[in-house]
Amino acid sequence: MKKQLFDEVSYASSKLVTQKYSTSFSLATRMLSPKIRAAIYNIYGFVRFADEIVDSFHDYDKEALLLKFEKEYFLSKHMGISLNPIMNSFIHTVVSYNISDHLVQAFLKSMKADLYKTEYQTKEEYEEYIYGSADVVGLMCLKVFVNGDQEKFDELKDAAQRLGSAFQKVNFLRDLKDDYQELNRSYFPNVNFGDLNEKSKQDIIEDIERDFEYAYKNGILKLPVEAKFGVYMAFRYYKRLLKKLKAVHHSKIMETRVRISNPMKINLLARSYVKYKLNLI
Repeated sequence: MKKQLFDEVSYASSKLVTQKYSTSFSLATRMLSPKIRAAIYNIYGFVRFADEIVDSFHDYDKEALLLKFEKEYFLSKHMGISLNPIMNSFIHTVVSYNISDHLVQAFLKSMKADLYKTEYQTKEEYEEYIYGSADVVGLMCLKVFVNGDQEKFDELKDAAQRLGSAFQKVNFLRDLKDDYQELNRSYFPNVNFGDLNEKSKQDIIEDIERDFEYAYKNGILKLPVEAKFGVYMAFRYYKRLLKKLKAVHHSKIMETRVRISNPMKINLLARSYVKYKLNLI
């Protein structure tokens, strides 16, 4: 009984991390079936903390912290428990939904790259980073959504990766100022962000739009009912972000960080819900 109480605290901690760090992701997660919400909070808590290490803890030894985090994951999985509540809840989800170590290792590899790599000069490097930082997170969530149905997982995995890629690329474009000027990172290959032109910006947007289109037609429409509305809500949110980024002049994109206001989020939620209830998605 006491261990159950600790696990409940762990799950509540991951939910709190999600709510505090991302109101938009938290809102989308609340649109999932209650049966799977906690598992998605648990995944978010784990990836959020790893990301915070490399992006925010500038006054500390980031490499030591990330390596400790990685070692704790493997030790905790072996033992079946962690005194870090975020790690403890994530381990529960990994075991419950058979999330492979390959996905976790690929994620941590991309996080490690953020410690030392500042430019991605080839498409291959760029795609490998996105696979680890975003695609595998989509695959972890898909493991939860299909709940052990391997055939369904195999059918939807490409779309899950493309949706993860689209979300990450939108984040890259939205966060250009912070990534380029503050963290000295440049993710998009062969793009001069010191003098971004309209064609380069348009090429990036068209690439994201192709990812979105593929993910919608080949993934979102085919998701289990427990997951469909929540994922569609996240899709609509990021599509709106991209629309706002598209409207920003290329010369101003480094000076602008677009946001979706809370009233607009509610508007998106309401319109998305109507479509969902009318079986239009």
